[in-house]
Amino acid sequence: MQKLSKLTAALILAAAVAAPALAAPETFNVEPTHTFPRFSYNHLGYSVQLSRFDKTSGKVVLDKAAKTGSVDITIDTKSVSTGAATFNEHIQGEDFLDTAKYPTATFKSTKVVFEGDKPAKIEGNLTLKGVTKPVTLTVTSFQAMPHPMVKKDAIGANAFTTVKRTDFNMGKNAPYVGDEVRIDIAIEAIKE
Repeated sequence: MQKLSKLTAALILAAAVAAPALAAPETFNVEPTHTFPRFSYNHLGYSVQLSRFDKTSGKVVLDKAAKTGSVDITIDTKSVSTGAATFNEHIQGEDFLDTAKYPTATFKSTKVVFEGDKPAKIEGNLTLKGVTKPVTLTVTSFQAMPHPMVKKDAIGANAFTTVKRTDFNMGKNAPYVGDEVRIDIAIEAIKE
């Protein structure tokens, strides 16, 4: 009986010591003033045009110990910012984003691939103009640390993918205006 009590006490102690080592998934809310999806494309061979969206929301779930996670992002497509009000309206029109019918674009991950302790690729589904296609975001930088101003844990990353406008029913003027569009996202998120 005494051996059983010692064994039980040892197991309880071992479980108590090991419990902090088992990390749980952490949820981070997108910080909208530092999260900007951008897109770029070739304009008639003259230049590469850069634009962005000013309103983004979403969540990132990260389990560092299990090396898993998820990303769920919503972009307000009416917040497109090209640098010119007339062109913003043009991009929001039926030939391109058609924001009257499709006011948001979304990315929902299906898998987060880690290299070492950091996410390297995020596989998922991108929905633009009512069309959903699989894409892979390549993560070019990732940081997880306490935020010095809000005093909470935070994460930040930069990632990119390339899509074809024609795949999302936005192919007007292709190929003269480039069909390939590079999407870059700079994201910061604060732990709930």
